[in-house]
Amino acid sequence: MSKRPWSLLAAALVVALEGLVALGLGIYVLVETVRGGADNLTAALAEAAFGLLVGAGLLWVAWGGLLAAERWGRAPSVLTQIFMIPVAVTLIQSEQPLIGVPLIVVALIGLGTLLAPPTTHALYGDGDDD
Repeated sequence: MSKRPWSLLAAALVVALEGLVALGLGIYVLVETVRGGADNLTAALAEAAFGLLVGAGLLWVAWGGLLAAERWGRAPSVLTQIFMIPVAVTLIQSEQPLIGVPLIVVALIGLGTLLAPPTTHALYGDGDDD
């Protein structure tokens, strides 16, 4: 693999940013739980663990999958974007457009870059080498 196309770099950046946000939210919930701000300790710890695991996983997918131009990196990245769309729509419908609109924009940018022909070519090639 010579040079990574801009679309693959942009996709990796989107997924990495999503991972950082999830990681940050997980840390925030954990800190608030430790400070005694949780009504339900078990649920708060589960939420914190989920955020930490999802964040770490997305960072791994962005770094070890997409930036390394590994084929396996695209599937979890595309699924993440697809899962974000109904979350964003729910937030918009729940009168949270300041969160929902940017979320849906990021998900659409992520999908666009992940499914762009240069990304597909970088990850799957022409099919001549296989």
